[in-house]
Amino acid sequence: MIPYTVNIKLAARTLTGALNLQNKTAVDWGWQGLIAQGCHSSILIIDPKTAQTIQVLERHKTNVVKVKWSRENYYHNLSSPYCLRLASGDASGKIIVWDVVSGTAHCEIQEHSKPIQDLEWLWNQDASRDLLLAVHPPNYIVLWNGDTGTKLWKKSYAENILSFSFDPFDPSNMALLTSEGIVFITDFSHSKPPGSTGKKVYIASPHASPAHTKPAPAAAPVPTGAKKALNKVKVLITNEKPTAEAVTLNDCLQLSYLPSKRNHMLLLYPREILILDLELSQTVGVVAIERSGVPFIQVRALHTFTANSSVQELVYDLRSQCDAIRVTKTVRPYRMVICPVNENNAALMVSDGRVMLWELKAHTGRAAANPSSGLSPLYSPVSFCGAPLGPNQKRIQDLSLNSMIGQTLIAGEAPPPSSNQQEVQLKFLLTGLLSGLPLPPFAIRMCPPLTTKNINHYQPLLAVGTSNGSVLVYNLTSGLLHKELSVHSCEVRGIEWVSLTSFLSFATSAPNNMGLVRNELQHVDLPTGRCFAFRGERGNDEPPIEMIKVSHLKQYLVVVFRDKPLELWDIRTGTLLREMAKNFPTVTALEWSPSHNLKSLKKKQMAAREAMARQTVSDTEQSSVESSVISLLQDAESKSEISQAISAREHFVFTDTDGQVYHITVEGNTVKDGARIPPDGSMGSIACIAWKGDTLVLGDVDGNLNFWDLKARLSRGIPTHRGWVKKIRFAPGKGNQKLLVMYTDGAEVWDTKEVQMVSSMRIGRNVNYRILDIDWCTSDKVVLASDDGCIRVLEMAMKSASYRMDEQDLTDPVWCPYLLLPRAALTLKAFLLLQPWSGTFTMDITQVDMKSVLQDPELSLLQRCLLVSRLFGDESDLQFWTVASHYLQSFAQARQLSVSKSEEAHAQSEGTHSSPQNHLDICHDILCESSYFQKFQLDRVHLQEVKRSSYEHTKKCADQLLLLGQTDRAVQLLLETSADNTSYYCDSLKACLVTTITSSGPSQSTIKLVATNMIANGKLAEGVQLLCLIDKAADACRYLQTYGEWNRAAWLAKVRLNPAESSDVLKRWAEHLCSSQVNQKSKAILVLLSLGCFYKVGEMLHSMRHFGRSALFIEACLKYGVMEAAFLDYARLLRSLGLREGAALWASRAGSAGQQLMEELFQGEGRKEESCCHPSETV
Repeated sequence: MIPYTVNIKLAARTLTGALNLQNKTAVDWGWQGLIAQGCHSSILIIDPKTAQTIQVLERHKTNVVKVKWSRENYYHNLSSPYCLRLASGDASGKIIVWDVVSGTAHCEIQEHSKPIQDLEWLWNQDASRDLLLAVHPPNYIVLWNGDTGTKLWKKSYAENILSFSFDPFDPSNMALLTSEGIVFITDFSHSKPPGSTGKKVYIASPHASPAHTKPAPAAAPVPTGAKKALNKVKVLITNEKPTAEAVTLNDCLQLSYLPSKRNHMLLLYPREILILDLELSQTVGVVAIERSGVPFIQVRALHTFTANSSVQELVYDLRSQCDAIRVTKTVRPYRMVICPVNENNAALMVSDGRVMLWELKAHTGRAAANPSSGLSPLYSPVSFCGAPLGPNQKRIQDLSLNSMIGQTLIAGEAPPPSSNQQEVQLKFLLTGLLSGLPLPPFAIRMCPPLTTKNINHYQPLLAVGTSNGSVLVYNLTSGLLHKELSVHSCEVRGIEWVSLTSFLSFATSAPNNMGLVRNELQHVDLPTGRCFAFRGERGNDEPPIEMIKVSHLKQYLVVVFRDKPLELWDIRTGTLLREMAKNFPTVTALEWSPSHNLKSLKKKQMAAREAMARQTVSDTEQSSVESSVISLLQDAESKSEISQAISAREHFVFTDTDGQVYHITVEGNTVKDGARIPPDGSMGSIACIAWKGDTLVLGDVDGNLNFWDLKARLSRGIPTHRGWVKKIRFAPGKGNQKLLVMYTDGAEVWDTKEVQMVSSMRIGRNVNYRILDIDWCTSDKVVLASDDGCIRVLEMAMKSASYRMDEQDLTDPVWCPYLLLPRAALTLKAFLLLQPWSGTFTMDITQVDMKSVLQDPELSLLQRCLLVSRLFGDESDLQFWTVASHYLQSFAQARQLSVSKSEEAHAQSEGTHSSPQNHLDICHDILCESSYFQKFQLDRVHLQEVKRSSYEHTKKCADQLLLLGQTDRAVQLLLETSADNTSYYCDSLKACLVTTITSSGPSQSTIKLVATNMIANGKLAEGVQLLCLIDKAADACRYLQTYGEWNRAAWLAKVRLNPAESSDVLKRWAEHLCSSQVNQKSKAILVLLSLGCFYKVGEMLHSMRHFGRSALFIEACLKYGVMEAAFLDYARLLRSLGLREGAALWASRAGSAGQQLMEELFQGEGRKEESCCHPSETV
């Protein structure tokens, strides 16, 4: 038996094309590693690593305007598995939550009938991961349960809401971008709608701000570039609505919080990107382009990439840019998305349906010397996956953005002299490209069907003729473009296959003044791409070709013209057999008969060959050679001769304008007229004919179908009332009598045996697109071309093109654990984490460099956990192991942990100030080391001080300086208050107070009493300032926590308190986060990690049933020796019980911390032995 592999059952799928303008914002790159993109009413799921479309979701009836992947910020186990869940909103206000693997909808949500403006999954609490927030026009935000479709609450606002953004550092804060400005909400909760209407501020246009019209001092140098743009936006946010002449409110294109810095916001304008400090309501950074430059349309802020921070401003330098694309009226960039896991991959969506996949690469080496650029060099980090790089350890330099650029050097700091860091340059590389279908109309034709004779080399190829003259050939097994052939110079009107590897296509140019056109009929050979004009020099200045029809045996071709008699050609020789006379009737429909006399001709030829073989072979040879072998030789020889010499008789029928049916026989060069059947009075003008077996079907312009049973000589007319029957085709397969019918308003499938309709599709009822062309893909699937630029392969029911992803035959393997069954995904994860890698490793991973790194015995457990969390796109794991890895190494370097409070405080002091080589990035905010956090806050307040432009700004800066302990500078700012200001007296007295404060008991008591009274009477901020002045910041933190200002208390503890006091404040915050009202245990665990409370973290992980994470964490703690305190505590307990041997065992496991106990144990035994031996000596 000859081995072969062929996918006989093709899956339903959609080939997509150009995007609709409403699809512009419908794209998202999820933590799952996949891209979701809206294309008209469909949603494409794209694997960016292999540049493949692996799923198309179809259920929306209108254009998709928003898509959003669910967040993976939760612990994954069998009850909470890895799953591909996506939310999409359309122009009619419908939201669908999808199970992407199966292609089915979890639930459908409908509130209003206008386009969804924005969508976001809530990720910031541990209670539920099914909560979906949506903006329903014009001014509603609604919180939904995305699993059940239940509405939890609804809130309306005064202005039209365009979009929203959550504060990544405080989930209770969100900002709404409205038609007039920004609304800041500070009391967002999943349990109830916001109680207030929020704080409304107005956006002043960058070019209309008051600073723009202020004359510059004569002595000041003229600013250029970014500084000039920054000066124009000195005042941007105001509480009062600006005048209509001075502002254009709809200039702001995008609003989002900055994920790398707390209380910073990003605003995008066509020619500026502005960075705002929300505490100061002031612009502190700007990226501007020249007037002649191309305007911005979108910006995305990264967690890793922070700006160069100077005293003057935040500066963003251009480090790399990709190649430009040619922009035309129909080709424009729509949207850009970034990989959220690694932040070094980007995808650019183009309006013509292309998806360009770019990867940021780091190349070692110095840049060309350019002193005028002023760019500080970038260096590669000395660590990999959060741990120092071993001397022989393998690494993946381009794993993520923070593995390409050292964290401490992003802010322009110089490397230490002993550093072995290499300078790197960043470059964008185009790593993938997905091309869509061109603009409709299309002409489609499926290749000849699968049979037992061609099964060894069959490929399900679909030829698509386009409006620009090219023919695209798609392999429907994978859905990928097989070949693109530039065949014609004008729109392709029709395609007919003449073999499995060649086809004929025709195109007609625009008519001239005489109504004549240039006809192009081309023969194309797919393997070679060879293309030639089938009709030779014919085709210029003649009536247009209406259709071409190839005979059943692919011997003959009929070419039908509009106002000219048809032509009959021999396909095998390329010769014209007959050009009909001028009085030949006008053809309205034509079809070849499936009957022929090839079998009888073959029998006659075989008999003749056998007779010749018997004459040429002698009797002795006849007896020595097996008769079966002779018959095989004769069969092969006869087949080869038949294919060359035999011309079988074939028939075709056609109808004229009166509905009369003509029958014509063709055999070799002979063309004979046959019977004529008079028209059926119940039928209008015949538009199309289909013939299979003994069934002939005619369709007319009035929507009537006439079924002829040629064997029984019966006919039956069915009025469909659907209008013009455009095309009818029989399904392939012996005995398969299904018929596909195309109308102007849709399509139907009929069973011609029972003469009844099987399924129907109608525009406006089932779908919102118009059918352009139809064909059968297999015996049970149809392929439809539509005016939304898509080609769909559908089941016979013609319902949906969504499919199960595990049914697909993909060209390249896809790495996505979310596609696996829950048990399989978790097994794979455990296998990657826990396998003893010193042995043999047989598992095939698609990325070879990743495989070699995973096999590296020098890869530590912490590095492996971080690497696998990136591989799985596990947001929760990545965040946990990033913080855990940093502080485990930090406290391991300190080598001081103790269970007593004093020793614990001392250990925290050591751990805080003896930080590892790389600090935790500032995007972790409160979780950073206190020293680095304090430095960042001081730099920030100095920047605010430079940018202040009003008394309110100055007052905020002075307040911050007092809290930070910078009293001298605060006094200077207080004394700047002008005498005509209403606060002049108070500020002067406050300056005197700050200057004259002493540490005497009475003054402290008085100030503390005043502060307490102020706090009790609602002056919380002022009271906290007074307590900080007398070094009672710990009391201030307690008051802040009592009044619910938990984040402010944590901030103050980090910048003012010693490690022991700060630890107490942060521990109370962690307890608050664990409460049922807040339910942010995951965040509490991160806080405890930063404090070095590893034992408590292990307990909490176990109590939350995060067994896998807790086991790995405890194992890592043991390897780094930071669990020694627990062992030492147990050893002391055993010693107190008199179990000295057990105490010695556990003390030996406590490392250096247990050495003292070991010495005490052995010294005690030594003294006992001496006292026992001493009496014997005296005796």
